[in-house]
Amino acid sequence: MAKVAVFNQKGGVGKTTTALNLAALLARRGADPLIIDLDPQAHLTAICDVNVAAPERSLYGYFSVGASLAGLIKLAGGGLKIIPSHLDLAKVDTLFGKGPNALNRLNYGILKENLNTDRPIIMDACPMLGVLSLNSVFAADRVLVPISTDYLSIKGALQTERTLKALEQVLKKRIERRFLLTRFDRRRKMSWAIDRQMRERFGADVCETRIAENVSLAESPFHNRSVFGHAPESRGARDYTALLDELQICGFLG
Repeated sequence: MAKVAVFNQKGGVGKTTTALNLAALLARRGADPLIIDLDPQAHLTAICDVNVAAPERSLYGYFSVGASLAGLIKLAGGGLKIIPSHLDLAKVDTLFGKGPNALNRLNYGILKENLNTDRPIIMDACPMLGVLSLNSVFAADRVLVPISTDYLSIKGALQTERTLKALEQVLKKRIERRFLLTRFDRRRKMSWAIDRQMRERFGADVCETRIAENVSLAESPFHNRSVFGHAPESRGARDYTALLDELQICGFLG
């Protein structure tokens, strides 16, 4: 099953929203997905309404004391399973260097514990380029890059593309990726201009599906739900359904 890192070095692009809603829809379709929250801000963990009693009961426990990944899995609403984050994850960069062993640490644990045999894994990557974000990319089969349609979006896309190309030299393979336009407003000329520039530059690596600016997507985290639990008939739910359909048809997220 696929391991997908949702990654962008620019924050505020809909990364966590995308990871949550793809996983939520996969769960509704019976795929039993696992979410791994690699962002020390722990926004995804909070939205899933998961309380972490101590840092070692989060993903930090795997990096710091070698806790079992499977033992860190928590049940969340909507049939979701998550390995939660904690603020102490921010310490990981100082605990480890950036050698191959450190950067492959998450991938090694996933493979050793056979966590990926029968389920897709979606990783909400840290936006800071460091040990955590690199662990997500090294563990992933593919990378999904949300790009919000704002002034700095192209700059963020190019920065992320440069990072992925540099990592390809280390991994000795091309990293399959898709760029996803989020917060798309059909009434704004800027949205269409960014759409055109992205497709001219990245071609087929840009998803056909666009995620529209939507009130329900903005509201659902407040209610500790995915958009499918909060407003299943909303435009946001339809967009993420279309996205998952597209990614499954092309084999990106099987």
